[in-house]
Amino acid sequence: MQLNDQKIAEIKHKYREMFEILENYDKTREWPIGRARIDVTLDKKVIKKLKTLKEKTGKPISRIIEEAIKNLK
Repeated sequence: MQLNDQKIAEIKHKYREMFEILENYDKTREWPIGRARIDVTLDKKVIKKLKTLKEKTGKPISRIIEEAIKNLK
């Protein structure tokens, strides 16, 4: 099957995000998929609120933070 320019453009548009991920991998040799551990310093009041939310929701604190950040967009 031979692809014409229009079909190539459609494929690039449809899978743009995947092409960007692969391009970034070629440059950095790191996948943007997965999880990484970091150290963060937080106010004691914030930590207490996060622990309360953890108990109420049953979710780990890291998930609570991730969801809050995702909802900022």
